[in-house]
Amino acid sequence: MQYLLLIYGEPRTEAPPQDQLEAEMAEWFAYTEDVRKAGVYVDGNALEPVNTATTVRLKGGERVVTDGPFAETREVLGGYYLIDVPDLDSALDWAARCPGAKYGSMEIRPITVFDQG
Repeated sequence: MQYLLLIYGEPRTEAPPQDQLEAEMAEWFAYTEDVRKAGVYVDGNALEPVNTATTVRLKGGERVVTDGPFAETREVLGGYYLIDVPDLDSALDWAARCPGAKYGSMEIRPITVFDQG
């Protein structure tokens, strides 16, 4: 079954020192490598900062475009991993190993598969 691991964290107000950034990125690269080696990796990406987001709604049949995310929150969606594992317990294990769990929070969502036949 496929699960989406959504990575939430507080947006940074300033860049961390270079050595801290390199150490954090090494954790992310190692995790990605572990997911790939385990054969459960389907997809994943980091997202640009929240100030680059755009929200679209339809109101009265008209498209309304708003700069920024749809809601004000302390934590913002920073990226995701799409994994294919046997069950929720396996997805929870992978989410707990993700650096995102250390620096923020992880939301685990099963992927719905629609019958197109």
